[in-house]
Amino acid sequence: MWKVFITREIPAAGIDLLKKAGLQVEVYPHDQPIPESLLLEKIRDCDALLSMVTDPISAALIERAGQLKIIANYAVGYNNIDLQAARQQGIVVTNTPDVLTEATADLAFALILACARRVVEGDQLVRQGNFTGWSPLMMLGADVSGQAIGIIGAGRIGTALARRAYGFGMNIFYADSVINKLIENEYRAQKKELDELVRTADFISLHVTLTEFTRHLIDEKRLQRMKDTAFLINTSRGAVIDEQALVRALANKTIAGAGLDVYEREPLLAQGLADFKNVVLLPHLGSATLRTREKMAELAAQNIIAVASGKPAPNAVQK
Repeated sequence: MWKVFITREIPAAGIDLLKKAGLQVEVYPHDQPIPESLLLEKIRDCDALLSMVTDPISAALIERAGQLKIIANYAVGYNNIDLQAARQQGIVVTNTPDVLTEATADLAFALILACARRVVEGDQLVRQGNFTGWSPLMMLGADVSGQAIGIIGAGRIGTALARRAYGFGMNIFYADSVINKLIENEYRAQKKELDELVRTADFISLHVTLTEFTRHLIDEKRLQRMKDTAFLINTSRGAVIDEQALVRALANKTIAGAGLDVYEREPLLAQGLADFKNVVLLPHLGSATLRTREKMAELAAQNIIAVASGKPAPNAVQK
């Protein structure tokens, strides 16, 4: 009987699928990242590992996994896994694309609105008893409708964000290595070089995977190129932004603000980042809806069941 180890509690729908398929399932019972020493112990005699994006699956760990056949990552991203080491060991690596596209795009646009209209500041003002009545100059924010949005990475989530921006009458620009005809034809988006996009957009939203090329893609120089009225939004991976450079840019009022759902050294923040009222900080909620997380669990389980049945994994990572 195949043994499956899951590094964190996930929605029951995924676990139920695995059990119905006749697989033996063990779940790490604590709501925190599993210690590497314990993961190494568990991985030695399991056939499938259902991992979180917060679990570093290193080459050393993979090489000591005796009978592991698949690593099903509970995320779209898989930068936490050493793909080369997995490939050398003949281990299939899968992810959960598509099912979290809409939820993440919703959150990215929520951050845009929250930053522009100072939603969090306003909430705190009222809760603290400092709202004394309407005033014509109180808490003026930035417009969203009719403004320019720059989408960096026009894949599934970037395209979904473009659809939302189009509904708000925004001027849509995107930077990507390939042309996206869908958003050009449907949402009148224009492709720009990255540095030109950074200079012209009022809102910049990041939707790229984390690679050696995208790490610190938004660095000191690109932050300095942004408008001083522009907002930076990140729901992709924290290390796409040089977080210390972002703190300096905010302190110097180089940009107007930021909305972040992910962090470079998550869950830690760069020193000083939480001090800015013009920054909205969320605890990695991109896919955090009941339906989305359930679908992710089901998709990860389906990948494991396919490999256990001798079939190709539906969502095998190709890179």
